[in-house]
Amino acid sequence: MRQSLSVLCACLLLVYMSNVNAKETSSPKKIVTQFFDLAFVQKHPIAAAKKYISATQYIQHNPEAPDGREAFIKGFAAYVESTDYRCEIKRVIADSDIVAVHSNCKESANDIGSAVVDIFRVEKERIVEHWDVLQAVPSKSANRNTMF
Repeated sequence: MRQSLSVLCACLLLVYMSNVNAKETSSPKKIVTQFFDLAFVQKHPIAAAKKYISATQYIQHNPEAPDGREAFIKGFAAYVESTDYRCEIKRVIADSDIVAVHSNCKESANDIGSAVVDIFRVEKERIVEHWDVLQAVPSKSANRNTMF
């Protein structure tokens, strides 16, 4: 009886730990970080979109971009793949299903870039909504602080 109880407890612990680990690997923060890295650091935005953006719902709050994953692929993703556009992630902040990525994005290697904050909402392990704000990095600053 004791041995059966010990085996049962061990099995329940393994099931619990596998569920905890599964939740950790699919957290909104991890999903968005992997999407952003693949799309804008490694420069594979079409593959990233197909893997991480919902095929049925992608709400875009940038007034210059239409809604939908296909619109992202045909628009900004195509631009990223055909240019030297690249981003460096500075920090990722998450609050439940909302994830913000603060990055330095550049049009070319010589560009000092823009400070960009992309905000994503994740639902059912897919990115379903996006907001963004950006500010060009100035050549001179009134202080010694950086934008990052």
